[in-house]
Amino acid sequence: MEQAQVRAGQLVEAKARPEECFALIGAGPMGLAMAKTLVEQGVPFQGFELADDVGGLWNIDAPRSTMYETAHLISSKRMTEFTDFPMLEDTAEYPSHREMKTYFQDFAKAFDLYQNFHFGAEVLKTEPLERGGWEITWRDNTGTHHIQNFAGLMIANGTLSEPNMPDFQGEFTGELIHASEYRYPTQFAGKRVLVVGAGNSGCDIAVDAIHHGVSCDLSVRRGYYFVPKYVFGVPADTMGGKIRLPMWLKRKVDGAILKWFVGDPQKYGFPKPDYALYESHPVVNSLILFHAGHGDLMVRPDIERLDGKTVHFRDGTSAEYDMILAATGYKLHYPFIDQKHLNWKGSAPHLYLNCMHPERDDLFVLGMVEASGLGWQGRHEQAEMVARYIAGLRSGNSAAQAIRSTKSDGYERATGGMNYIDLPRMAYYVDKATYRREVTGQIAALKAARA
Repeated sequence: MEQAQVRAGQLVEAKARPEECFALIGAGPMGLAMAKTLVEQGVPFQGFELADDVGGLWNIDAPRSTMYETAHLISSKRMTEFTDFPMLEDTAEYPSHREMKTYFQDFAKAFDLYQNFHFGAEVLKTEPLERGGWEITWRDNTGTHHIQNFAGLMIANGTLSEPNMPDFQGEFTGELIHASEYRYPTQFAGKRVLVVGAGNSGCDIAVDAIHHGVSCDLSVRRGYYFVPKYVFGVPADTMGGKIRLPMWLKRKVDGAILKWFVGDPQKYGFPKPDYALYESHPVVNSLILFHAGHGDLMVRPDIERLDGKTVHFRDGTSAEYDMILAATGYKLHYPFIDQKHLNWKGSAPHLYLNCMHPERDDLFVLGMVEASGLGWQGRHEQAEMVARYIAGLRSGNSAAQAIRSTKSDGYERATGGMNYIDLPRMAYYVDKATYRREVTGQIAALKAARA
């Protein structure tokens, strides 16, 4: 592939014809899965990673990582790992971010993927070419700019890097930060802390604030379903699954289990959820209710306005804080491509099986998929489907042609009939069983047609 050899900071255009090579943005777990499957299917590509190593979000030293030092997986290692690359036996059942970074480094080494990536490389702009393919503008770690043409574009830069910061009425004279700016528990030392948002990160961070700050309150807008990390001494997500139950029955069974092991969160001040179990991602945390029950945490309603260090809540109460930490999630963010190219609808691109553009076969968005229990294997399957699809188009595979027709004719998100709550973070949520069944079905069809 042509390399632009220029002085740092100078912009030079590489006038190459579109090549049989895809540009792959990101070397996090999704980017690595995509790279591995592309190699397996013989599809040439060039990877670009902003950080100096693999791991994506799990590389806390990466320029845009939103990881914090006490973070661990909320799913167990056996339910999260790649099937063909299991985590080591001595890895914790709920690994830390450092264990996860090592895991992804080992994965990249095992499948010889480092050689396929430019590290310290930032993709600045991507534009479709009239004759097909994409023009990619990127900057290397010396500051040199390059413009190169590629046969296609694969976006795997993650979904948890652009903070969704709410607009609060009034002014706060203490410290106001988003969870993305949180790194160490010592940031809470000597402070009265208010955590806004009780998702998985919000609850984890609130536990840190309880132990390291003067006090911690938790402001919540809606109710949540809480799942303990362990049930009967084993990781909760390893329970069940051997017998597939209809959703109405699964809700009854799992709801009963949660009542046995969790109790009623409303008695600690949490609102009652206004949606059914599994219509939003549950909070997997064994400590937040423990601390609420011990009086270490006060649950507050939504914020009405800020006034100096005083926070006024919607129930008419108020309290003073030194720090407000907004654990209010993230927005999908693809700054190097115009939204008009992504078939964007509402809060997310509308793509076949969350990754395939309805009209283009040279543009894929990888990893824009969430589901309870999907794990890295579910994402690996997405990558394999895409890699086999591209290879199939090039070889005249009839199943690839059928997928092309299906995604062009129209499709619905693989929700399995679930009525997910209307939030931006749920805009690309799918039902695990439905999604994996459709993806693995397409993989099987591609394999059979190829044979």
